[in-house]
Amino acid sequence: MHTFITWLTPREFSPTVLAVGLLAYARKLRCRGMALAAGLLVTTVVVNGCSRGPVAPPWHLLNITGSMPALQFTLTRDDGRVVTQKDYLGKTVLLYFGYTHCTDVCPTTLADLASILRKLGPAADLVRVLFVSVDPARDSPALLKTYVSAFGPRFVGLTGNQDQLLALTKRCRVAYRRGKPDAPGNYTVYHSSTVFIFDRQGNARLLTSPGDKPTAITADLKRLLSEQPLASKSG
Repeated sequence: MHTFITWLTPREFSPTVLAVGLLAYARKLRCRGMALAAGLLVTTVVVNGCSRGPVAPPWHLLNITGSMPALQFTLTRDDGRVVTQKDYLGKTVLLYFGYTHCTDVCPTTLADLASILRKLGPAADLVRVLFVSVDPARDSPALLKTYVSAFGPRFVGLTGNQDQLLALTKRCRVAYRRGKPDAPGNYTVYHSSTVFIFDRQGNARLLTSPGDKPTAITADLKRLLSEQPLASKSG
């Protein structure tokens, strides 16, 4: 039995190379049936290759599309109202876990996000930053409202009981832990510094890391906001 692909290296081997090689081999043997089949195979490969269209450029942030569940929660908003993820359909959601007594990471992260939103201009109205407290014992809705208001009107404070918080953190695959109180009763809560970004349909799309530059976050938010929106709600 003859062979015509023994000279191909793994790097060179592809459906296109196989089809073209088969066609050449069929012509050499003057086999019309094989030539016709090879010709059809070449046409199929070329058409399929051309129909793929342009490849989208990579995101600056970590792309988590399809690898994390959609946004889902039931929590109490800083105005005392119980809300769910449905209240934020139509908005691009930036979800961040923290607490008001945090002295470094939380205020720095929220300030950076406020600066990024300002760079978005009018499009920032389609964004909501949901600041979820992991310290419900101290962070009342009223305290959260005062805290997030310092960063702008698009920041929303959310709190809940331990079961509600655990349900959300498990979906996001993060954890938090309350440290040992000192003599006056003050304590630290250890938590994730990641910002989760959900599109306007509530799908998990991007993940920020501490080393991500504000310009990268801004660029990816602009790109995400340019996608087809749902009807915006007022949450």
